[in-house]
Amino acid sequence: MTKKLYFDDPMTMEFTAEVVETRTLTDGRFGAILPSTFFYPTGGGQSYDMGTIGTARVVDVFIEADEIVHVLDREVEPGSYPARIDEKRRFRHMQHHTGQHILSAAFATDLGFETLSSHISGETPSSIDFDAETLSSDDISRMEKLANQIIFENREVKTYFVKDIDSVPFRRPPKVSGSIRVVEVEGFDYSACGGTHFPQTGMVGLVKIVKTERINHKARIYFVAGWQALEFLQQVQSISQGIAAELDTGVEGLPEALSNLQGQLKEAQSELKPLRDIAMNVEIEKMVQLAEKVDENWLVTKIYENRSPADLRTLAIQLRNYPSMVALLASLEDEKLSLVISCATDSGLNANDLLQKHLAPYQGRGGGDNTIAQGGGVAKNIDGIFNQSIEMIRNP
Repeated sequence: MTKKLYFDDPMTMEFTAEVVETRTLTDGRFGAILPSTFFYPTGGGQSYDMGTIGTARVVDVFIEADEIVHVLDREVEPGSYPARIDEKRRFRHMQHHTGQHILSAAFATDLGFETLSSHISGETPSSIDFDAETLSSDDISRMEKLANQIIFENREVKTYFVKDIDSVPFRRPPKVSGSIRVVEVEGFDYSACGGTHFPQTGMVGLVKIVKTERINHKARIYFVAGWQALEFLQQVQSISQGIAAELDTGVEGLPEALSNLQGQLKEAQSELKPLRDIAMNVEIEKMVQLAEKVDENWLVTKIYENRSPADLRTLAIQLRNYPSMVALLASLEDEKLSLVISCATDSGLNANDLLQKHLAPYQGRGGGDNTIAQGGGVAKNIDGIFNQSIEMIRNP
């Protein structure tokens, strides 16, 4: 059994590692076993520590049975080695994990929302899932303030083991029995947890909720803490200041500048609409003039690049007003195929049938009726999409 030294002293980043056993793992990697370790293995939603043992890099740490396996990038012989934990990675994990406890307690205390699961990361925003349908912006604001108040008060964070779970007012009672490790945020939260945490809440620095979404009837928040929160706010500041400079205003003037731009855009779109309609009518007339005679019908085919499905549909609807006209219009944008087909009522053809035949080689999907049908698929090249169109029209 490997003794988990990080339980009692999560702030130790350097120690002497006694490698007592080595082994080749099933995936071919090299593993080392220590009788005791400060390296944290993946578990409880928190990722593993990285660092070094001697000259070997620790690239993964996991629990197997009652042993902690240190995965190294090279072989080492049994013996004593200086070991060093990647302090930046561990620090970020502790900021996020301690911050997660505080946020979860805030949501439970103020809103009565139970934490269902969490994922801790120091490189990307961490997440918490709650048993709630939605979260309002007011909820988010209040929870951020409450959580950061606990952080700024620099409350003590204690860890200890208990056997009687009734002796501790757990936020979420543990489902296991026996000796339970408690992480207590003084006077605010009691959780059963095997992760690494700071001794004081102030070391979290700051928590900021950056995104919310609904996942399978659960409310999920994404948050950043500590160093990652600082980096996030620096990025937001840099982006907002850059946009403000382009718009010749200050950051505080961005809402008004955006509103003015939206008004100008709407005005420009309104002025351009008549010209766009004229251009489209000219385009339609040109296609009608170039239509190909196929038995008793006329055929228009056109392949565009980056033409919107809405534009294709507008053109197709106008073209079906011409007697005996069949229009096949396609566009490709980043390997996304859009196809719209229209048939004049006197053509005797079914637009939906033609659509399905043309989409079949691309495993595409779509639908419609006799006169108009629309769909799409995935393709790298659609140059030959209308090669069989005449045969399909002659033999519907």
